[in-house]
Amino acid sequence: MAEFMDVHHGMKGITNEQLRESHRADLAIEAEEQVHFKQAWADPESGEVYCLSEAPSAEAVRRIHERAGHPADEIHPVPLTA
Repeated sequence: MAEFMDVHHGMKGITNEQLRESHRADLAIEAEEQVHFKQAWADPESGEVYCLSEAPSAEAVRRIHERAGHPADEIHPVPLTA
């Protein structure tokens, strides 16, 4: 499985509970696309949210986020980690 980092813009003011709720919505359906969301981070000031996942493709990540109600604005492959 490949790793992906996706970015959501425009979520200024997001709370910790809203981030957790969005992450739970992804987790509830992730297996349907063979995706696993590992972690989510947010900066309420800038409105940026980042999610790290393992998935067969960026499209699978995109579909899960869309179905969960918070489409990703960017999805980047993460080919190397340290």
